[in-house]
Parts: sequence; structure tokens; C-alpha cells
Amino acid sequence: MPGIRPGMNVLAFGLSLAFFLSAIPARADEAFVTSQPAQMLSVVDLASRKVVATLPIPGKPAGIAVSPDGRRAFVTSPDGKALSIVDAATRSVTARVEVGGGPLGVAVHPSGSPVYVADWYQHRIVAVDAATGKVTGEVKVGDSPSGLAVTPDGKLLLSADRDSDAVSLVDTARFEKIGEVKTGKRPFGVTIDAEGRRAYTANVASNDVTVIDIAQRRVVATVPVGERPYAVALAQGRAFATNQYAGTLSVFDVESLKPLGTVTVGEYPEGIAASRDGRLIYVANWETNTLSVVDAATLKLVDDIPVADGPRAFGAFIRPTP
Repeated sequence: MPGIRPGMNVLAFGLSLAFFLSAIPARADEAFVTSQPAQMLSVVDLASRKVVATLPIPGKPAGIAVSPDGRRAFVTSPDGKALSIVDAATRSVTARVEVGGGPLGVAVHPSGSPVYVADWYQHRIVAVDAATGKVTGEVKVGDSPSGLAVTPDGKLLLSADRDSDAVSLVDTARFEKIGEVKTGKRPFGVTIDAEGRRAYTANVASNDVTVIDIAQRRVVATVPVGERPYAVALAQGRAFATNQYAGTLSVFDVESLKPLGTVTVGEYPEGIAASRDGRLIYVANWETNTLSVVDAATLKLVDDIPVADGPRAFGAFIRPTP
């Protein structure tokens, strides 16, 4: 066997190897946080809760989506009219794709490609090949599409169309709009549960969250939350909505839809995501330049991580690492 000296005790070698491997720290997941005024992408190690890298992204970056395998991150720049494709391991931009209009929300197909970009001004969604950066198609949706989300099976793309007070449903295979569901006023972020059963929109003008049955294309409920909700995360059977003007999270049970309380975070919370194990919630606070860490079970703020000026982190910003 290569690597074992003649006469070496195999059991001892195995124990030594196991000890050596156990001494190598496991890589923690990371948060890829877009900061719009700073024109920066901050990479936060979620174990140490420290920024471990920064990457300049021109054009006032806002939207973020990390591929399911963690290999790439995709950043929209509304002012730059572009999508930046980032190698997540090397922290380098590998392509900058001109998509025109006002790119904002972004989502990745579960297979890793294509990437979908919401164009706020031209009321469309653009599909981009994740590897080549080539634009492969576009589809018209409602007015001012913002948040995007793809069902776990990859068959449907949902777009929160802010100025249409609706969610568009797009067939990803044909890349055609096949329906819409009316929501509260000015839906911004949209989140789909792990089962692909329900979607949740944060409605900034009506201060509520619309709960949608995706298969039936109907509204299940409208849940009141705080002032100017921006986006929603799901964990432990709970929904967490960021309330920009209140500086809080509103929490409710996803089955009973009953309120469970609020959590005070930083000023002007925007992007929100759950850890992969559902134990923690991460919140980007625009005014306080922090990433808040909230215990999803106890609803307690456990930490605030400083990041670059004006964090938005609008989208799926948690990167799984090996």
C-alpha cells in the first residue's frame, strides 16, 4: 500500500491518519453579502463570524445568488446593467455579462444553470448560461420584477412583480410565462419552501406577507408583519420577514400562520437567509452595516458581524462549502 513504510503497524497508521484528518478544521459555510454603496462583495466565514475576503463589484451591486454546489456566485449591478459571475473559491470575477435595463433579483436553476436575472426597467427575466455567460433567452413578466425563486424541481420560476402586485409563474423548460397570482401591494422578495409547496412574498406597501399555494396558483393567506417588509426566510417551520422601517424580523408559524413574535436586529434590515441546518437566520442591515445572526428557535439576536457599507444581500447568499 503506497505511503506505508515496510513493517509499519497498519492499525497505528490508520489511527495516526484519523487523528491527522480530525485535526483539519471543517470548512464552514459562508455568506456572500452585496454592499451597494461600497460596491463590494463581502465573504463572511459563518463559523468565525468574520469577513475573510472582499471583492470589488462595480455598478452598485444588490442581488446575489449562490449556485447549489457553492462553486459560483452571481451578482447583479443595477447601475452597471450587468451580472457578475464569481468563482466562489478563488474570489474572482470570471465574467461580467451585459444584460441591460436594471438587473436586480437573481436566482439559479437547481442544476446550476441557467441563471435568471430580473430586469426591473424592461419588465422581463433574462436567462444566462452560468458557465459561458451567454444570454440564452428572455421572457416578459409583470411590471418591475424584483425577487426571483425557482422551485426545488426546477420546473417553475417565480417572479415578484412589484408594480403589478403579482407573482408571475414561468415554465423554465419553455421559458414562457404560464400564469400569475395576485399578492399584497408591492411584492419585493419571494421565497419558496423546501418542498416546493408554498411561496411567500414580502409586500412592502401593504406591510404583509402573501402565502401562495404554488400548485393551485392561489393565495392561502395574507399575514400582517412589520413596516415595509423586504424579504422572507424559512426555518424550523417558521417564516421570518425583514421589516425595513421597523428594524425587526416578524416571525410566524408556517402551518397555523399565527404570529410568534418579533426580533430586533439592525437598522433597515433587507436581505435574509437561513443556515442550511435551519438553526440560524442571517440578516443584512443596510444602515448599520452589519450581518445580524439570530437563533431561529429562541428568536434571540446572538451576534452582529460588521460588513461593507450598505449591505443588501438580496437573494440566496449562503454558500455551502465542502
